Amino acid sequence: MSVIRTDRWLTAQHRPVKLCRKLTPYFQETVSSDHIHQHLSLHGMYRKPLKDNDNFIKSLQKRDIWRIVGQEEKQLREAWDGPTVPIFILPADPGNCKLRHELNGKSGLSFPDKVFLFVSEHNTKDEIRALFTHEYNHVCRLAKYNKQETDYLLLDTVVLEGLAENAVRERLGSYYNADWTSYYSKKRLEHICKHLILPNRNVPKSSPKHEQILYGLGPLPNMAGYGAGYYLVHQYMIANDLSSQDLLTIKPEDIIHKTDDAT
Repeated sequence: MSVIRTDRWLTAQHRPVKLCRKLTPYFQETVSSDHIHQHLSLHGMYRKPLKDNDNFIKSLQKRDIWRIVGQEEKQLREAWDGPTVPIFILPADPGNCKLRHELNGKSGLSFPDKVFLFVSEHNTKDEIRALFTHEYNHVCRLAKYNKQETDYLLLDTVVLEGLAENAVRERLGSYYNADWTSYYSKKRLEHICKHLILPNRNVPKSSPKHEQILYGLGPLPNMAGYGAGYYLVHQYMIANDLSSQDLLTIKPEDIIHKTDDAT
């Protein structure tokens, strides 16, 4: 089964760093559990033992979240012809203010060969379905788009995020889209695309500027790259009557072609 029963891990081990020892076989390179936890916690995993660990586990078990995510994985894998990867459901960091206020206490992290879902006990089944849809879309995009993620440029990442959140809209409706999809008006998004995303489209993932634009750090518009990606992909889907599945192999340059011509 693709969904790992992490509830059993959480029952046996409350300390997140020690729990991450269970994850070392899933990382090809030789890394310590401390390194794994450090990396995952940057993306929303809990940093210290939960005060209500047992309640968290029981809450998710009562709603059968592991089975539901397993069903979602089967449906999406068949619909998108995607790979089978292990899926880990773990607690989100309750002390992360951005996570609480902007993402309703949930986050995810995808690799080409695995998916992590960081959730809170108050997250609904459909919220978790939406989160998994977004993250598994990343897995499929990484598998089908002929480019190593380490070689991604800003435009690759912007489109990656736009594809994933449009897949959520398509499957579950805009109500379950992340808040950042509605931060800005169409006019503001066009301005962000034209004056921020397109001029910096070739900024490599290794550059600090890549993350600054993607997340909208400092004086930049909050979640600028994410919002622009959702907008660009959505506009392209409407104009060409395409589904999220149709776009899993598309080149980012094709999506921005009309926008690019306008600059």
